[in-house]
Amino acid sequence: MTTTGPRLAEITPANLDAALGIRVRPDQEHAVAPVVKSLAEAYVHPGIAWPRLILDGDRPVGFLMACLGIDWYGDGSEIRSGLWRLNIAAGEQGRGYGRFAVESVAGELRRRGTGKFYVTWHPGPAGPEGFYLGLGFRPDGENSGGQTVGVLDLA
Repeated sequence: MTTTGPRLAEITPANLDAALGIRVRPDQEHAVAPVVKSLAEAYVHPGIAWPRLILDGDRPVGFLMACLGIDWYGDGSEIRSGLWRLNIAAGEQGRGYGRFAVESVAGELRRRGTGKFYVTWHPGPAGPEGFYLGLGFRPDGENSGGQTVGVLDLA
């Protein structure tokens, strides 16, 4: 039976090629790592990385990876959770899959008792700032690797 509507799926041997096939628009490639890099990072950060394929029915439309309890400064002073990567396939953008992905991560973080949801984005006119601001994230004044850090209160 085929389900309809967006859903998340764990990355498995059966859907790995579908996940690896997710490509953003060429003008967005500078702003988000390809899925293959995200999966390599998930492999070396087990228990922290939460990679998921975004499906609409059985059709792959995107990929997300959350970070669950990452040591933000590397010294144990602040543990954060949030959206690490979001790749919506070029032909699938503007259909609500990005919003679905963010809401899904927010739900998972709430389920785990997390009060703040962090995300980073490349600034600039072609970047996703408007998307994240529209979902309620606000810049927290921090910069990480040239990216704006945004936070959304989940309480």
